[in-house]
Amino acid sequence: MTLCARVLENLAPWRDAPAWRVGFSGGLDSTVLLHVLASLAQREAIPALSAIYIDHGLQAVAQDWPAHCQQFCARLAVPLHVQRVHVDDGPSLERAAREARYRAFDQQLAEGEALLLAQHRDDQAETLMFRLLRGAGVRGLAAMAVSRPLGAGVLLRPLLNVAQAELREYALAHRLSWIEDPSNADQQYSRNYLRHSVLPALHARWPQALGNIARAAEHLGEASQLLDELAIEDLQRAESFETAAWSAVPSLSLPVLRSLSEPRQRNALRYWLRERTTMPDTAHWASWITLRDAAPDASPVWRLAGGEIHRADERLWWLSGDWLRKPQALSQPIISGQWLALPGNGRVRVEGMLPDGAFYIGYRQGGEVLELPERGRRDLKRLLNEHRVPVFIRTRLPLLMCQGRVCAVANVENLDGCSSKLWRLVWQLPTSELGLS
Repeated sequence: MTLCARVLENLAPWRDAPAWRVGFSGGLDSTVLLHVLASLAQREAIPALSAIYIDHGLQAVAQDWPAHCQQFCARLAVPLHVQRVHVDDGPSLERAAREARYRAFDQQLAEGEALLLAQHRDDQAETLMFRLLRGAGVRGLAAMAVSRPLGAGVLLRPLLNVAQAELREYALAHRLSWIEDPSNADQQYSRNYLRHSVLPALHARWPQALGNIARAAEHLGEASQLLDELAIEDLQRAESFETAAWSAVPSLSLPVLRSLSEPRQRNALRYWLRERTTMPDTAHWASWITLRDAAPDASPVWRLAGGEIHRADERLWWLSGDWLRKPQALSQPIISGQWLALPGNGRVRVEGMLPDGAFYIGYRQGGEVLELPERGRRDLKRLLNEHRVPVFIRTRLPLLMCQGRVCAVANVENLDGCSSKLWRLVWQLPTSELGLS
């Protein structure tokens, strides 16, 4: 099968996309991919084709590269968009450049469009080896997926079953010119050392090594998918919660997690935390055991890069952003039926009509009491214990006050309004900073 036919076959599920946008660096791999797609466009009905060049601004030698890419795209009659990006300083220039590049790609994709990248089989093998040396788990060793969501569209890698040698043969046969990035030869970068010193030695001893390593990445990808499916099944049980009062805060049932084996516990937690924080390293997972096995009356906290896991009322609660900052002292008048914004703490309103009086919203200071029908004056702290209000919520729980007296406690059943149910205090918890993106 020709390279053109293989690429077309690999892209068959996305033939109805609004557009194919090629991430074009001017290097060998993306040059071949763009030429193949432009050739297909002349005889096949494929989506509108264009290219995106990302200018990182990191090398003086790269100042002529956009012009080269413009000329190449003009010969193919393919529109090219040049996007300049800022690369943040940090310990890894490679990682910072990659993150800046993908942010730019994300911003460029419209709804349903596909971004096509030219990573090939040898890149797949290199990525697996690199991650293996860093001690990655199954998901990391699965390396690069053929497709994944990106922004409003999808990222595709139609060359993952193609060796770079085949791409070079195609480029030479079609007399293509491409850019040789001098930084790719600098073996102070770990990936370049793998590419130029380690993988050639493996190939010399075992000619099928790169293909076998890439195939192993596919197997690990299947294993990772199965682990994700198992995590989803376990989390469906662990996320069930009998009350909606605090449902805006992501939480898991600790008894459900305890019923799983330790590997399944970690698998479920990794999946749950994946979009919320950087994963802890192997040694840091000991903190999970400490939190899980703490005494029943303890309030342990597991601090992670993107937030914290608190344990309360036999549940794990994920807190980040505003939830990690104590709300400002408050004494704010409230009007029936109108939402009142609480700085760093969501918003609150009274549903129904309050009686006459100078009502306002405040927070606990300690020592508050609440008058209850048939029970008289009761200590608020004890009432919150009875209603199993998580400790981390209590300092930010809105209270309806009048003349220094607590009249209602937001979202706590039977404490949130008057006995006749003519009005109640409703709190919409902060969610924008929970790390749920």
